[in-house]
Amino acid sequence: MKSLKRILKYIFPQYWKQTLLNFLFIGLSVIAGLFSFTLVIPFLQVLFDESISQPELVSFDWTIDSISAIFNYYLVQIITIYGRITALFYISVLVLVAIFLKTFFWFASKLVMVNLRYGIVRDLRNKLYNKITRLSLDYYSDERKGDVISRMTNDVNEVETSVLRSLDIIFKDPITLIMSLGVLIYMSPKLTLFVLVMLPISGGIVGKIGSTLKRTSSEVQGRLGSLLSLIEETLGGLRIVKSFNAHDRVFAHFNNENQLFIRASKKMMRRRELAGPLSEFLGSVILVVVLWFGGQLVLGGKSDLTSPQLIGYLVIFSQMISPAKQFIDAWYGIQKGLASSDRIDDILNAKITIQDCQNPKDIKEFKSEIEYRNVSFKYTNDMVLKDINLTIKKGQTVALVGQSGSGKSTMVDLLPRFYDVVDGGIYVDGTNIKDLKIVDLRHLMGIVGQESILFNDTIFNNIAFGVEHATMDQVIEAAKIANAHEFIMETPDGYQSNIGDRGGKLSGGQRQRISIARAILANPPIMILDEATSALDTESEKLVQDALFRLMENRTSIVIAHRLSTVVNADLICVLQDGKIIERGTHAELMALGGQYKKLHDIQTFA
Repeated sequence: MKSLKRILKYIFPQYWKQTLLNFLFIGLSVIAGLFSFTLVIPFLQVLFDESISQPELVSFDWTIDSISAIFNYYLVQIITIYGRITALFYISVLVLVAIFLKTFFWFASKLVMVNLRYGIVRDLRNKLYNKITRLSLDYYSDERKGDVISRMTNDVNEVETSVLRSLDIIFKDPITLIMSLGVLIYMSPKLTLFVLVMLPISGGIVGKIGSTLKRTSSEVQGRLGSLLSLIEETLGGLRIVKSFNAHDRVFAHFNNENQLFIRASKKMMRRRELAGPLSEFLGSVILVVVLWFGGQLVLGGKSDLTSPQLIGYLVIFSQMISPAKQFIDAWYGIQKGLASSDRIDDILNAKITIQDCQNPKDIKEFKSEIEYRNVSFKYTNDMVLKDINLTIKKGQTVALVGQSGSGKSTMVDLLPRFYDVVDGGIYVDGTNIKDLKIVDLRHLMGIVGQESILFNDTIFNNIAFGVEHATMDQVIEAAKIANAHEFIMETPDGYQSNIGDRGGKLSGGQRQRISIARAILANPPIMILDEATSALDTESEKLVQDALFRLMENRTSIVIAHRLSTVVNADLICVLQDGKIIERGTHAELMALGGQYKKLHDIQTFA
């Protein structure tokens, strides 16, 4: 029952109309099928010249007795007037009509299920993509990208394959079994009671084997996620693999993970493949036992069934074996698919730690200042920032310098709320950023990082990213300011040239200038520059630095600097060490102080 509820969550409330329509078509299909099978009894009676009593014509109502009496009345009339061969012909035509209606309604139910199934898959993928783009960055600190990709692709496919494709069986087979069982009870309560005793025994055997399938399937999907993570990491670090001649080492690691995945897959498939043969064997055993027991009742005169009726009973019962087998197979598939459903739910139910407060305030412009008040922060255990106090006036350029790991990048990541402070607060124009709408807050800022984050798209779309209805003239103007227009025009298709995966068709300097052009087009009042030139050669750095100076004009800028020569003109320089601001002032003031800043400056000058 618990598993059934988890399946139904994919259906309601969006798809209840399609579900009801599916039930209607399935019900009509089952009724037509049962009618075609019950016609076996009069067919056998006519074929074996068994006497059929002359019934009286009764008024029609929706009961088995009434329909049976009316059918027998007209059958006897046909036999009396036209003979048994003609009667067999009419019965055969009725069987064909019933079979046609059965298959027609079954096909109609399948068409409904196609729309339902793929509608659910579409919605599930949309929910996942929407959630992973909204989850806070700290979520991905503990998750592997390959595993997240596996959940969006393989696990969704598994849900579609194992769970949603089984829905038509889940809907159809119980209806078939219930209606067929109702007819069997009507025909012979005593024999049906014997059947009801036998079925739970076989169901218990199959259920026992299937109980471990979900756990095994979860292990398989986890192993697949590890494989995808390893592939993603290898492709991202292929230059390092080649330069360190580490092919054999990474292959050995991959081969080990692949072996674990195959071992778990074999274990799962052995259990799954056992479902079909086992259910078929148990169904055949029950059919033989019912045939033996029912034959004893008829031959001993202990049953109200005639020989043709017993054969008809067995025909209807035999039609229950296939749905029961399919139902068991589907149940195995569902247990396997629910393991993937659990992995998907882990993402959908993950808590978004960075979100708007209950009644967030709007902020459309930056007016006066940014203030860090007693800010402390930690990722896990140790504090990365400790009691930071800093005021940045509108129009100022503030540089953050210091050794790696001193907390510079963390400090600027707190401003757009990529993470939330642990103690203290950050204020924009006197309002705590936790009280502002996140969308409005981030609209005030543009970020250019050390690594240029570009997409496998055209140059135009990368520059216009995040800016709705940007025109070509606006994009060209932004590119000119960023010193990017000339090299863009040298590409085969200009602004419509595709730059490849992560901008792989461009050089490092070109990628950085595209990033700067994107920030210029967005035109934010606050700029965050995180070591934007540290990975470039001298010529590229000069072009990018010139573009950065243009970008910073008339803006409030926070600059993380690796090369101190790039921030000598900053209005304020803050030196961080072990998560604290240990020195602050202009370049001249800090040099005169003779502290950590002068030490760093002298080291770089000497180098």
